[in-house]
Amino acid sequence: MSTLPARAGRRCHHAVNPFHSAVYFSSDLREELAAIGVTDADAAYFASRSAALGAVGPGAVTATFYNFRHDLIARHLPAVWETVTPAQVLDARLRAADRTLRRLLGEEALAAPEMAEAAELALRATEGCGRPGRPLYAAHADLAVPAEPHLAYWHAATLLREHRGDGHLAALLDAELDPLEALISHTATGFGMAPKWVLATRGWTQEEWDAASTRLVARGVLDQEGALTEQGSALRAELEERTDRLDAGPYEHLGAEGTLRLTELAKDLLGRLFAAGAFPEGMLGRG
Repeated sequence: MSTLPARAGRRCHHAVNPFHSAVYFSSDLREELAAIGVTDADAAYFASRSAALGAVGPGAVTATFYNFRHDLIARHLPAVWETVTPAQVLDARLRAADRTLRRLLGEEALAAPEMAEAAELALRATEGCGRPGRPLYAAHADLAVPAEPHLAYWHAATLLREHRGDGHLAALLDAELDPLEALISHTATGFGMAPKWVLATRGWTQEEWDAASTRLVARGVLDQEGALTEQGSALRAELEERTDRLDAGPYEHLGAEGTLRLTELAKDLLGRLFAAGAFPEGMLGRG
């Protein structure tokens, strides 16, 4: 029996997660990786997010990232590891996170007591995470916690992001949604990435998108116009509920009061990131 209000962990995750993901949209990451020889934007993303796993090939990344086309990943991995080591990429990613947060939030916000409080609460929440069955979380959990509060919070956001993400993939498999079906049904909710952005960044073709949409129509998840049916809405709602259950550990550990406070702090920081232009225009749907 949960001790938290309904969806408290989900609300906290949605506020914390973008603090980590903002670095992937940052010119600072591209510059840091270009300086060590990784100049392709897709290679930079695949290398920077998977580096904690070691010098893995495309199979491991396709499995753990789930919604990218395997051929797109194989275009860059394992070739990128002939140019750089995972340790070099992780160092570059941390430097990029530092540059990005200093640029977007300013030195005053980074030195504020609220940043240290957010880091302390988020790190405490990660004590409730578990490694088994969660490869991306487990790999990142083996990394050292940075000393500076804004980077410690960024690191904790990384752990919480990947912990929930690993659990969400288990829920998607159980729901028998393949990677593209998962993307399409998610974009149909109107939240998260816009369909155009998905097609531009995940490697799928329009023909593959249309075929997956046809499968979802036949299954009763989408109607002929591509909108979620009542059954489809119920499926997506159940997916989030299952993910909540699989991701309850960190927030149960933090407790209701701590989770609420972390959510408040994270929302304030997220608002500042959006106001500073941390995320590309046209990336998101309704919210």
